[in-house]
Amino acid sequence: MPKPGSAVHDYDVVISGAGLAGSAAAILLARRGVRVALLERRSDPETYKVLCTHSITANAYPVLDELGLVPAVEKAGAVRNEARWYTRWGWIEPRAAPGGPELPYGYNIRRSTLDPLIRSHAAKTPGVDLLLGHRVTGLVRETGRTLGVRASTPQGEREIRARLVVGADGKDSAVAKFAEVPARQYENTRFGYLAHFRDLPLHGGIGHAWFLEPDMAYAFPNDDGVTVIAVLPDKKRLPAFREDLEGSFLAFVRALPEAPPVDSAERITEIIGTVNYPLHSRKPTAPGVAFIGDAALTGDPLWGVGCGWALQSAQWLAEAAAPAAAGQGDLGRSLAAYARRHRRRLRGHQYLAADYAKARPFNPMERLMFSAAARDASLARHMHLFASRLIGPLRFLNPLAMAKASAVNIKHRGAAAPPAQLSHTGSRPAPLPRRLDAD
Repeated sequence: MPKPGSAVHDYDVVISGAGLAGSAAAILLARRGVRVALLERRSDPETYKVLCTHSITANAYPVLDELGLVPAVEKAGAVRNEARWYTRWGWIEPRAAPGGPELPYGYNIRRSTLDPLIRSHAAKTPGVDLLLGHRVTGLVRETGRTLGVRASTPQGEREIRARLVVGADGKDSAVAKFAEVPARQYENTRFGYLAHFRDLPLHGGIGHAWFLEPDMAYAFPNDDGVTVIAVLPDKKRLPAFREDLEGSFLAFVRALPEAPPVDSAERITEIIGTVNYPLHSRKPTAPGVAFIGDAALTGDPLWGVGCGWALQSAQWLAEAAAPAAAGQGDLGRSLAAYARRHRRRLRGHQYLAADYAKARPFNPMERLMFSAAARDASLARHMHLFASRLIGPLRFLNPLAMAKASAVNIKHRGAAAPPAQLSHTGSRPAPLPRRLDAD
């Protein structure tokens, strides 16, 4: 390991950002024989991300398992993130098939609990040096390639050289800025506010999401008996919210179908949020540089996918780049493989999220699938797989699923139609035309 106080530290990988993505990547890389410098600009090891959905989707459960963190997060009080979703056709309530396996799940756990836990786990991992109070101020570059970072530390400026620099420093990544890797932005025409409540009962004790077209809301139970409630209205409602944030927030929640009883619960935090949170994505790699978590891509907060994608991208990078980062392969080819996987797995999800961030009503295919999922148990399970990011958009909207949804809605339409009455001529009146997806 590098000697304390030496001018140049020779690591295989230097990671900027010791949050969820950075800590996970440090652990997974070090277990593969890579020496890692894990930099965190803040000096407090208990620091955490405040503005978050606090939900890890089921797609990231295998990463938690590989990290060995499942027992630890459960001991910390993490809640399995079962959920039901309100639509204008009723509630979509995914349940395991009779006699079948339980539905895949992830966890709801507040970042104030999760971030220090995974950071501590990283610090205890052989091969990882957690360097607190280290803020990246520039990159070490030679012949167009990044060979390390310059960092401001409590002891002064220092240079840390490594084969690979990883930006795990969020959507406003300093590493991306210094590497001159721009982000592509997609407008989000919703704004969002959230607050934490204690002792707030929810139907079935599980998470709720409300698709109000175009407004959105969710309530997720978390560790220590705390429930996070978020509202994501169309920006057209922003002036009223700004006039009276607390009153508008509580009125919005009270008006929800099967509204959580916020007036009888204890609110334990301020109402916080953001009025401008565009989605963005950037190329996941540059020469000698890789981006993971929000530094590579941010999703719309209403889907709660950020934590899951942070963990997954950390795993994809470790699997692709560990040998080369340790000096046993071609780093350029390894980073290209990581970039391809990142794009293949997340590009479709991001496209749909960016489209829905326009605060539009459901399109015809969404109306077809959501209405059928509210009426059919197997399609509700199919919806659960997509919401958990275990399947992509193409599998979610595959021809068999859409045919099943059409059949479900036709059957529902027939069952809901009143008995036809004979006219005075003895003939049945012609039925009024109805769109299948509008039921």
